[in-house]
Amino acid sequence: QVQLVESGGGLVQAGGSLRLSCAASGRTFSSYVMGWFRQAPGKEREFVGTISRSGSNTAYADSVKGRFTISRDNAKNTVWLQMNSLKPEDTAVYYCAAESSLVLSRNPAAYDYWGQGTQVTVSS
Repeated sequence: QVQLVESGGGLVQAGGSLRLSCAASGRTFSSYVMGWFRQAPGKEREFVGTISRSGSNTAYADSVKGRFTISRDNAKNTVWLQMNSLKPEDTAVYYCAAESSLVLSRNPAAYDYWGQGTQVTVSS
């Protein structure tokens, strides 16, 4: 089992940047594919990006490709989401999640563990 805690959210102007962190407990962090999702009010949870267990492979939603970057450090049990060129439509609660399969899934149902979320608000 793994516990996830996100941090780094906040209020930023359009065009700005934020870096979200997700700290994981436990000694098996490197065995999990990690994903980032977001949920805006009144909308379903949406895939943002995912990173393989080693960090060598990533995948992103088209809406964030080229602006967001996922990275991880297995020695620090941490995964990050660097968000640049933020837009008001990026406003949402952002969640990190962990899945134990080898697949870089875009489906939230594939993920076994979730953090509590961190709010990101982008003003225009």
